[in-house]
Amino acid sequence: MGKVVNLPKQFEDFVSNNGTADIFQKVFDLEVVLKDSSPRYLDGLGLQILTPAAPSIRIKEKDNHAHEVIMLASNSYLSLTTHPRVIAACKAACDEYGFGMGASPLLAGTSLLHRQLERLIAEFYETEDAMIFPCGYSGNVGIISALCGPGDVVLTDAANHASIFDGCKLSGAKVKVFLHRNLEHLEKILKNLPEDQKGRLITTCGVFSMDGDLARLDEIVELAKRYNSRVMIDEAHALGVVGPTGRGTPEKYNCAGRVDIIYGTLSKAAGAIGGFCAGIASLIRYLRYYARPYFFSTSLPAPIVAGLIEIFKLMMEDAAGRDRLWENIRYMVAGLKRLGFDTGDTDSAIIPIMISDEGKLANFHNDLRYKGVLTNLVTYPAVRRKECRLRVSVMNSLSQEEMDRALEIFAGLGRKYGVIL
Repeated sequence: MGKVVNLPKQFEDFVSNNGTADIFQKVFDLEVVLKDSSPRYLDGLGLQILTPAAPSIRIKEKDNHAHEVIMLASNSYLSLTTHPRVIAACKAACDEYGFGMGASPLLAGTSLLHRQLERLIAEFYETEDAMIFPCGYSGNVGIISALCGPGDVVLTDAANHASIFDGCKLSGAKVKVFLHRNLEHLEKILKNLPEDQKGRLITTCGVFSMDGDLARLDEIVELAKRYNSRVMIDEAHALGVVGPTGRGTPEKYNCAGRVDIIYGTLSKAAGAIGGFCAGIASLIRYLRYYARPYFFSTSLPAPIVAGLIEIFKLMMEDAAGRDRLWENIRYMVAGLKRLGFDTGDTDSAIIPIMISDEGKLANFHNDLRYKGVLTNLVTYPAVRRKECRLRVSVMNSLSQEEMDRALEIFAGLGRKYGVIL
């Protein structure tokens, strides 16, 4: 295939041809662009990790060059992926149950371990019951599309995770997006809903994945009560991190028991894969039959479930290292602010470093990596291009020496690219 002349190069230019071309045309067009002039911000995507998630790891670049970096890109905030109790439980479950379950949860895929984990999650959140999904993303999609449909309305924060928006889209319900954490805008939308539109769901992340800030959950719950709406919260990045005992934003804002649907992933601080939903027993029973990603997916492998059981036990014992994590969070935030970086309103283990220029972001991210610091690069479609950023994720196992070294590298590159003075 010959070179395409004047081919657009934005992400959205390769999403749809509006029915005017073969569906593979966008596939071929993207291939030409990537071969001809691949954007530099793609250089750090798809790297190979050669060691377990730890403060210092080895990575292999796309040119096969391998080197060590300080890990500031892992969601394993509590470093539980390598905890001895977790590893031992996984090994024992593999010996007892084998590698995988071979069936969906409602058929032949639920073991004693699966129910034990679900009971632990319910106990952790003080709800009647809980259920686990094989994938965090699919859980949001399944819950919203199971509970909401045509004629209902879902009100969703503009900064919510993509899985929430996809669940809204699949449900067929009307979707109303309110400005990020803007409860005045949310109330305005609620006030204008027709009185006979009684199927109402407010959805929000507890910790927003790109900003690290928190939902104003106590105020959302009050609005929901005033306007007869249900509330669903996604605790993906809050589990084990936020709140006096790590039980998330409902605990932090003293509204536990007043949130209708508590959802979260098991792939962040919990360090594994999957999702969970906690709530009243009748809700969980309904979702087991009507949440399609649960019903039509194979169960989580027993070794993963066994490891997660130990993780929830560690959290409930307050032995998961949450206090040390917050010491590291405060140290990194203070250090970055002292250097002059804009870290937004973070109140979690996620620290955004605002760059606001894609070209500058790509160079900054690549230079960081080659100098020994791995962070996440965030731009469109995750955020608007003018709000592009580096995303630093803090682990409790980082040493002060590692954080100081990272801050030193941030300082040098921040001045080099004019992000700080």
